[in-house]
Amino acid sequence: MESGDAPVEIGSMVIAVAGVAGTLGGALLTQRGAERTKRREIELVRAHDEKRENRTLRRTCYADLNRDARQFTTALNRHLHTMRERGVEDADRGALDAAKDAFRDRYSEAQMIAPDPVLAPATVVHHALTAVYGQVKRLERGTPEAGESMESAVEAQQGIWDPLREMRAAMRADLGVG
Repeated sequence: MESGDAPVEIGSMVIAVAGVAGTLGGALLTQRGAERTKRREIELVRAHDEKRENRTLRRTCYADLNRDARQFTTALNRHLHTMRERGVEDADRGALDAAKDAFRDRYSEAQMIAPDPVLAPATVVHHALTAVYGQVKRLERGTPEAGESMESAVEAQQGIWDPLREMRAAMRADLGVG
């Protein structure tokens, strides 16, 4: 081997090493890019799943809250009719209290799930229902407050339907239901 050949061989080796390093480096960079892309895809899928689960949870909560509010309103109406027609018995009280308790549970759940644009009208419904319930119970015991009568209780109970419609509209809007 001649002395002039050594720099050529070293240059060839450097080029070969650089080529191998470039090939390995490119593969490593490609692998890291693929891993980042896969991580982003997983994060997007998780976010989509979480959003879908949240929507499902809200839909179930809203359906239950709407149903129980309507049933409580109807139970108040029945109770008022019973008070006028024959007097209230334990079974009547139990039915009204069961409707009140079911609504209270749904409303408590909505307080933890519903966004403010839904919770605001739900709170109006809650206050209206509990106010009528209190008035009905006072009338039932024979201890009405000033201005409370069967007629005012019936009127207040009938007045709950408008806030119920507003609550339902807010829930539907939150769910994107036309």
